[in-house]
Amino acid sequence: MQKFDRIKFRSNMSSAARQISVSLMAVVVALIISMLVIAAMGVDPMKAMSKMLSGALGSKNAIAETLVKMTPLLFTGMSYALANRCGLTNIGMEGQLYVGALTATIAGVYIPGLPMIVHLPLTMLAGFLGGAIWGGIVGVLKVRFGANEIITTVMLNTVATNLVQYMVNGPITEPPGDDAQSSPLLDSASLPIILKGTRAHLGILIALLFVVLFYLFLWKSKKGYEIRVSGQNPNAAIYSGINTGRNIILVMLIAGGLSGLAGATEVMGVQGRLFPSVSPGYGFDGIAVSLIGANTAPGIVAGAFLFGILRAGGNSMQRATGVPVAIISVIQAVVILMVVATGFLREGGFKRKKAAKRQNVQEGGVSQ
Repeated sequence: MQKFDRIKFRSNMSSAARQISVSLMAVVVALIISMLVIAAMGVDPMKAMSKMLSGALGSKNAIAETLVKMTPLLFTGMSYALANRCGLTNIGMEGQLYVGALTATIAGVYIPGLPMIVHLPLTMLAGFLGGAIWGGIVGVLKVRFGANEIITTVMLNTVATNLVQYMVNGPITEPPGDDAQSSPLLDSASLPIILKGTRAHLGILIALLFVVLFYLFLWKSKKGYEIRVSGQNPNAAIYSGINTGRNIILVMLIAGGLSGLAGATEVMGVQGRLFPSVSPGYGFDGIAVSLIGANTAPGIVAGAFLFGILRAGGNSMQRATGVPVAIISVIQAVVILMVVATGFLREGGFKRKKAAKRQNVQEGGVSQ
């Protein structure tokens, strides 16, 4: 039995390694295409890429900015990966992020008199619960009415952004209410800076801790095994007695909570208050982060780091070379297209090999 487990573990690891290597190739191709686009603009592509890297990794402040951009991407990447492992497509991370930012803001502004050791985790918990409720709605609609989670998550994204817009322009607007923003969070609810003189905050360490918990939950716990089985073969999971409906709701609660933490860390560590546009698209970028990382913990860290570099270095590249920062969106889009395309090709090749093997077996049986 132990020998079988070791063989299965090595097989899973080699499969994940192959998927990550494909993602790396997709990143390389995306960078080459982007360099060709930059060259077509009349700009030296090597100079542009060099400026982007120096803007993301060239100094302490640059590295800090990369870590700041990386933090919410770790949470949204885990959110998408967890749902995907259960066979779900969570497109609602952006809305879950917004609601998490809203509930964290309410806890961070309107619960005074608490010491930081209590108020800080309480505010984080509020962010998690806000996102969890928003994700849980999707899970319940899926299980109870069979509603497609792609449709419901996209619709709830719009509801969430409009809800935040309403709240910062009304109930929680900063007195006298002239600006569309909340009051600033109390100091006891603000994430401490971990690199002096920069914006790098404690959120990056919290996010990495959750990556470890994400790995332990999915690959080292019974419930994580049930979730992965439910995603790989729902019929087999039902036949073996696994409650797939309960797992769907649980997964969407946790996935929504993770996205909620992305919003919470943004208002607690970066913005200090809630604005109508709390996210520049971290929820949608989390999809790419997860796809690049093959839904694995190390891959998500690598994907978040890559997109952190792109986001942190894009502005520096634009200032130095005049290349529009929108080229970063082009790189991200090409990466997603390459990863998805290679995934379809790999799956098609696997099916063809399986069919050929089955045909050979049948022909062998006939000849005998």
